[in-house]
Amino acid sequence: MRVLFIEPPKDFWFVMGQYIPPPFGILTLAAYLEEKCNDVDIKVIDSQAEGFNWTDLENKIKSEKPDVIAPSGLSTCNVYLSARVAQIAKKIDPKIITIVGGQHFSALPEESLETYPEIDYIIRGEGEETLKEVIEMIKNGKEKKDVLGITYRLNNEIISTPDRPLIPDLNSLPYPGYHFVKKHMNGYYFSLMADKSVPFAIIEGSRGCSYNCTYCTQSPFWKQTHRQKSPERIVDEIEKIYTQFGSKFFWFTDDYFTLDKRTSKICDLILERGLEISWFCQARCDDIIKNSELLPKIRKSGNVWMLLGFDTSDTDILKAFRRTGINKSVAKETVELLRKNGIFSQGTFIIGNRKDTKESIQILRDYADWLDPDLATFMVLTPYPGTEIFEKAKQNNWIEDKNWANYDMIHAIMPTETLSRNEVQEELHRCYNDFFGNWSRRYRGITSDNLYVRRTYQYLAKQAIITRLQNLF
Repeated sequence: MRVLFIEPPKDFWFVMGQYIPPPFGILTLAAYLEEKCNDVDIKVIDSQAEGFNWTDLENKIKSEKPDVIAPSGLSTCNVYLSARVAQIAKKIDPKIITIVGGQHFSALPEESLETYPEIDYIIRGEGEETLKEVIEMIKNGKEKKDVLGITYRLNNEIISTPDRPLIPDLNSLPYPGYHFVKKHMNGYYFSLMADKSVPFAIIEGSRGCSYNCTYCTQSPFWKQTHRQKSPERIVDEIEKIYTQFGSKFFWFTDDYFTLDKRTSKICDLILERGLEISWFCQARCDDIIKNSELLPKIRKSGNVWMLLGFDTSDTDILKAFRRTGINKSVAKETVELLRKNGIFSQGTFIIGNRKDTKESIQILRDYADWLDPDLATFMVLTPYPGTEIFEKAKQNNWIEDKNWANYDMIHAIMPTETLSRNEVQEELHRCYNDFFGNWSRRYRGITSDNLYVRRTYQYLAKQAIITRLQNLF
């Protein structure tokens, strides 16, 4: 049996600049299938790395003659791309089995199968074991109803089997299958964070988050759990990718990268093994403050960039979002601590809450200016399927844009009580224009002693991000 994992052609989030990441999700699935299933021929097609357009991809699928295709489908804005891959496969050969998964399809499995007849199976939730069982079922003719965590059609009826329990020990998973894209490893890059000559790889140190923010897809997808790999396993994985594939910049894809004794051990192992790397993570402000004594070691081990969720200074909105551990003083102290330790701070802010007005969004802009992170990323509150906000917005008929491709946090999907969607879009443009249009900040960034601050602002000066945002309305 030949199984083809496919990363479809796509446009990446231009707010983060130019980048081509390795297709981490399908690399983890491909590695697991390779380890657990005999007599399966596995191949990964990465359209970005290959430079494929849709015609190129179609020709590639024809030449590979797969029995099964599994397109990447992590986020809502990429749903149409996954469906298009499945549609192309069925056009080439209706007997090709098409399998999709990820957060959107897990949240709306029945609706997705009704909408996309070209999709045969939806894998809900954590995919490794379920995919393996689906492949074995197809090979051996087992009963579909015996496979946990899938949604499929049977006699014009859509069936969902019970959920599958989460994998108890993440250390038991094989390393991601970077060998499937070995020839492309030098082509993966992230321009904002590292020079194109520095190969870029993704590392997963944990899955899920124990918090329960109302707008986040991670909590429902991972059932509000947080499972961690051991420091030894994480650094072993980094070392393998570093030595075998030459990657020197690592993105921790963890939704909740804890700063604690485990992090300290990770840093110790990186330093002990002499791994000359740079790395990025997403962290919580309260964790940084509680463990500020770790920051010098974290920076010495190669951490150069942290992503922080500031959201807003409005305590009522933070409470409505169930955002704990963050307020103005905590956010300000975090930015200062990271700057003191030479770590780049990227902060995210959210506009478009139901109660937002032009005045409240101006207060948020002033807050971002006062907080002064090295980089500010402003996002529109987006009702992602599976979240509490989606259910509330759906019940109240707030959702005006049902084009999944626009669910990217830079398109306004809902109005507020006082602002139209177009006005919310205009406010987003003003947020970016005010922050990055500040000449003092620009000059300070371009001339900064911090290499990452300096390179980022020099890079942003060459991009038309503000103009592209203006073109959205």
